[in-house]
Amino acid sequence: MEIINSQSNLSRTETGEFTQQTSSEMDANSRLLELTLQLLPTLGTKWNLHNLVSMKRQTLNRVLFYDRIYREILDVPGVICEFGVQWGATSAQLINLRGVYEPYNYSRHLFSFDTFEGFTSIDPKDGGLSNPGDYAVSKSHENVLNEILDIHEAFSPITHIRKFTLIKGDASEKIDQWLAENPHAIISLAIFDMDVYKPTKEVLQKILPRLVKGSVLLFDELNCPNFPGETLALDEVLGLNNIRLQKSPLQPFSSWMKFEV
Repeated sequence: MEIINSQSNLSRTETGEFTQQTSSEMDANSRLLELTLQLLPTLGTKWNLHNLVSMKRQTLNRVLFYDRIYREILDVPGVICEFGVQWGATSAQLINLRGVYEPYNYSRHLFSFDTFEGFTSIDPKDGGLSNPGDYAVSKSHENVLNEILDIHEAFSPITHIRKFTLIKGDASEKIDQWLAENPHAIISLAIFDMDVYKPTKEVLQKILPRLVKGSVLLFDELNCPNFPGETLALDEVLGLNNIRLQKSPLQPFSSWMKFEV
C-alpha cells in the first residue's frame, strides 16, 4: 500500500483536515461520492433510507460507537455538552439517539459548542501538525445546521420544546457564560472533539463541578500522535494514573471514562 506521507502517514487535504487514507482509498472515496451524487436525485421520498447504499464501514463504525455511548447515560440525569461540532454529524446523531431511546426526556438538552471557523489558536503542546483555521466549515454553516437539527427534532415527540442549542465561539471562552446562564445544568455527557490542548484543558477544568458520579467524559483524540494536546490536557486536569479509560474497537482514538472522583 502506498502511504501518502511515508514519514507521518499523514496528509493534509484541501479542506484543512488530515487523512491517513492511501491513494487508492482516496480514489475509491471520490468515486463513491460521484455515484452518490448521481443516485441521490433518483431515490425518491425514501432517499434517506436508500442512501445507506453509500454508507462506508468507517461511518457505520461511528454510528455504532455513539449508540454505545448514548446508552451509557440513559440512567444519568443531565444535559449533553458537545465541544467541537464542525459539520454537525454527531449533533444530528445525538438528537436522533435521544428520539430512539428517550423520546419524552425533554430535559436531555444538547448544547453544541463550535467556532465554525476551525481552530482559533494552536499551542506548542499540539505537536506542530495543526494550524489555525483547520476544520473550518462553509460560511454561515451554523444557520444551515440549525435548520437541519430542527428538522431532526421534528421527527420525535414534544416538538414544541426545543431541545438543542448551537453556541458559536471558542468554547473555552463561551463556557463561563454558559455555566452562569444554566445554573441548573448537570452534565451527563461531555464530548471533547476540539482536538487541541488549550480549549480542551480549560473547558474540562470548568465543567468538573457540574459532573456527577456516572457522568461520561468522551475524548475523540486520546493517544493520538497527530493531536497530542488532548491527551496532555486530560493528564494535567485529572491525571492519567487516576482514571479508568474505556475503549471501543469501533474507533481508533476515541476513549471515554465514567466520572467517579
